[in-house]
Amino acid sequence: MKVKNIMTRKVDFVSPEITVAEAARHMRKLNIGFLLVAENDRLIGTLTDRDIVITAVAMGKDVNKTLVRHVMSVGVLYCSEDDDIEEAAHNLGRNQVQRMPVLNDEKRLVGVISLCDLCVKGSKHAGAEALYEISQRAFH
Repeated sequence: MKVKNIMTRKVDFVSPEITVAEAARHMRKLNIGFLLVAENDRLIGTLTDRDIVITAVAMGKDVNKTLVRHVMSVGVLYCSEDDDIEEAAHNLGRNQVQRMPVLNDEKRLVGVISLCDLCVKGSKHAGAEALYEISQRAFH
């Protein structure tokens, strides 16, 4: 099975110039914990609820003044819509992330693949393998 068969197609972006508080409100409104950060029609990073807590809140930053640019994860890991889901699961696990943007052959964003997508819509075995690899960081 291919990533394009199970990925989430609806993707939300935020600008790196909005505040962390605005991004958090956007996450709450959509009931999500992951946003892509785009600038000039290019992905430049990702922002997770964990980034907000660990990099902003725990460090005492004012979330009403701190920009997403200063707390986001830079460097975008991605996979292809034509990748097999087992390959995507290994990619998630190896990089110890739960979500990854999906690009088409023209390097355009077409969706996001998540650990949940793997487990619910794909292969429980592939999802379990990815979760096992992701979880290894907790023990090292």
